[in-house]
Amino acid sequence: MSGSRIRLGDLSVGFALSLGQALEEKGLDAQALLEAYGLDAQRLAEPQARLSIPRFMRLGHAAIQASQDPALGLAMGRLRQASHLGLAGVTAALAPNVREAARTLIRFEPLYASNYRGNSSFHEDPGGAWLRFYSISPYNAYNTFVVDSVLAGWLTQLRTLCGVHLSPREVEIEYPRPAYAEAHEQLFDCPLRFCARANQLYLDKASLALRNPLHCPGTWQELLQLCEEKRTLCLRTHSLSERVTALLGPLLKGQEPELAQIAQRLRMPEWTLRRRLAAEGTNYSGLLNSARQELATAYIRDTEASFGEIAWLLGFSSAEAFQRAFKRWTGQTPGAFRRGA
Repeated sequence: MSGSRIRLGDLSVGFALSLGQALEEKGLDAQALLEAYGLDAQRLAEPQARLSIPRFMRLGHAAIQASQDPALGLAMGRLRQASHLGLAGVTAALAPNVREAARTLIRFEPLYASNYRGNSSFHEDPGGAWLRFYSISPYNAYNTFVVDSVLAGWLTQLRTLCGVHLSPREVEIEYPRPAYAEAHEQLFDCPLRFCARANQLYLDKASLALRNPLHCPGTWQELLQLCEEKRTLCLRTHSLSERVTALLGPLLKGQEPELAQIAQRLRMPEWTLRRRLAAEGTNYSGLLNSARQELATAYIRDTEASFGEIAWLLGFSSAEAFQRAFKRWTGQTPGAFRRGA
């Protein structure tokens, strides 16, 4: 079980640059901490270099401990630069207006970040649009800063693009109101709601229409084309089995997804899905079981999540049910596996 085909996710090493800048603002030695996590100057300079999600969360937790600042994720977002997100960030920086920049940041998220748990989304309505970051619950000391940095980073880049102090109409955050909530209020400058249904910010129509004085139509279209080509490569799968497995992650939390849910998302009848999976030599229950097993080993090996949290993430009815399944898969208890990892 040393290698898992399913990865929890990764992101561009550019995210570490704003973390380093946030530490340097506080007079701390960012270089030493980054190098401790394998992010030396050579690694940061590698084209398209990525950092695993679990490693990024441990790095962020270490930075928060070193700085004694639980709001460090907000500082990271405030210091976020378009170039930190690679081609997608630079493309968004040349969008004609805030709306297109926001759509670009979210559509091309696979170019700079991927997470088995979900992907960000853009939801437009007659009054404006929600920019939504997917759920990464359950929340703990290792991941709340990620939500802070993403929402603050989006707003920072959009403010930079239009050159005005853009304020969302509202910001919603899934986790409970933290002790540093005043820092959220200062940065976002709008009503905030914690324990919300999603992690998202809302921009009204007037804000979305704000124009970018640096927009260059020809360069913008050329960069969009490059982004589309790279996105196609990132999302390409080679079999129906891989597509089913990719859909399971966001659906597993707190439940065991049914075949009908997957068939609906693939826009095909259940019987067609069964037949095509059989033609590939597999079936839905086998894919579900394999996905759970591989994710379980990844969560235990690469994160600090409790076994109760992992059970919920994998759709088991209880921690006990998960532990029985894990021992059946590996011959070890989750605790023994974690100690030996």
